[in-house]
Amino acid sequence: MGAKELQQIPGVGKSLSKDLVALGYRQVSELKDANPETMYTRLMALRGAHIDRCVLYVFRCAVYFASNDDHDPALLKWWNWKD
Repeated sequence: MGAKELQQIPGVGKSLSKDLVALGYRQVSELKDANPETMYTRLMALRGAHIDRCVLYVFRCAVYFASNDDHDPALLKWWNWKD
């Protein structure tokens, strides 16, 4: 388990799955009810640099995906999670 499993989340590819693993997530279920804003802030601290806000939007989508059994197809598109 790990990066490969996380890639089943819409919008999460190789790079973002590695970021999620770096944040301590190994399974989709571990993202249930996580705080996307906290995840984004932690990732910037971990990388020591600003990270594009699109990553925050993907994190929001990922938490939605993990936290719900039934999904609104529109909410599985990360760009629908913009501020």
